[in-house]
Formats: sequence, structure tokens, C-alpha cells
Amino acid sequence: MYKALFTLLLCLINLNAYAGVQGKEIIYQVGDTEFTGFLAFDDAVKGKRPGILVLHEWWGHNAYARKRAEMLAALGYTAFALDMYGTGKLAAHPEDAKAFMMAVTGDKVEMVKRFQAGLKILTDQANVDRNKIAAIGYCMGGGMALNMARSGIDLDVIVVFHGSLGTETPVTAGQVKAEIMVFTGAADPFVPTEQVQAFEQEMKSAGVVYTLKSYPGVKHSFTNPDADGFAARFKMPLAYNRAADEDSWQQMLQLFQKVFRSE
Repeated sequence: MYKALFTLLLCLINLNAYAGVQGKEIIYQVGDTEFTGFLAFDDAVKGKRPGILVLHEWWGHNAYARKRAEMLAALGYTAFALDMYGTGKLAAHPEDAKAFMMAVTGDKVEMVKRFQAGLKILTDQANVDRNKIAAIGYCMGGGMALNMARSGIDLDVIVVFHGSLGTETPVTAGQVKAEIMVFTGAADPFVPTEQVQAFEQEMKSAGVVYTLKSYPGVKHSFTNPDADGFAARFKMPLAYNRAADEDSWQQMLQLFQKVFRSE
């Protein structure tokens, strides 16, 4: 009985946290391709607030990306989960995900156009403070967000969750404008120790303000509760880790508060 009451209480608290959150799909064009993004904000929050761009995993723009946007909206931010693949392109198998990802990452010019299109939708919102903008990304999206920072796009913060850190063109001093925060799993074969070390050397050499936290024993996709299902279905080295998920989220929020409050 007490367990049931406790569960009900948690549900009510959760509903209350999202009570004012509004979410809507936004269909937009980049060249000849149609994309579908998701905007989330709390209409009870008055005035302008920081905007957060959310970049999805290699599976595509799915419910998980939208969930993160809603979580940010419940905290008073306006969040836009952009679409890097195109309307309806959701992968049901790793081979499909890889093909979608390679099509985008193989064309750097097009990748930047898609990122900037999503960024413009976010900054054009009437309730967004254009001077307080961050981008966060998961897996593929984390690597993309990091590469946008490397390209010199003017953002305040970039946060990478279990994303690729490698690059063939390391940045030089003054190239990165954003403060960077990276969360990775020490047992993630997709982001090996050598890649992490090279990233840190790159950031230090270029004088970039960054934070990196590596979680011992934690695997790839540790923020996504669906990771265990993907791991079982496709024999992939993925695993959700609640402690790492919650810790990384809280550290990100602390960084947002520090950076946006100081501006």
C-alpha cells in the first residue's frame, strides 16, 4: 500500500513539474529537404530565457531527444530538438543508423547548414535570449555539437554526452568560443582512452575552457534508458547507468546557471 502511494506521489510531482510545458513540432526546410524538429518551453515563465539546442543520437530525431527538450523546458529554458536526418528518418537497426549518420557527417557543409537551421529556429523564438545559447548532444549529436564548436560557431556552452571526441583538424587558440563540458564512459569502446587523451591535449593546447568527466566502468549511451534494450537486441556494448545519467545532468545544469547568470 505504502509503495503504491509513494509511486502515485512521484507521478503527481512529475506531472506538476511539466504542467506548464508546451511542446510543438516545427517543420522546416534546408535546401530541398524537409525536417521536423520539436520546440519545448514553459509558458508560465515570463520574459526571455536561455535557449538550448538538443542534438539527437544516431537513431534519429526520436522521443528521447524530445524528452530531453521537455526536461529543459520544465526548468525554465526554451529547448529545440533539431532534426539532422530529415522528416521520418528514424533508424530501427544499427545499419540504418550508420547509413543515416554517414550521409550527414560525410558532407561537412551540409551538416553545418542543418545545425545552423536548427539554431536559427531556436534563436528566432520570441522567448529566447539570443545572448544565452547552448547546444547539447548525445552520441552522434554530441560529436556534432563538439565539431560545431571547433568550427567557431558562437555559442556559450557545448555539452557532450557519450559523443565522439576525435577530429582530424585539432583547433588552435581562439577558434572555440564556447565553454565545453564532456561526459564519457571509461568502458565505452566507441570513445577509447586514446581519443579522450587526444581531446584533452587539443583543448589544453588551444586554451579552451573545458571540463571532462569519465565515469569508471560506464559504457556507451549511459544516459538513455533504452540503451539496455538496444544492447540486448543488437549485441552492442551499450548500457544505461542511472548514477552517471543523473550526475551528468546535474553538472550540466550547474554549468548553465554559472554561465548564464554571469552574462
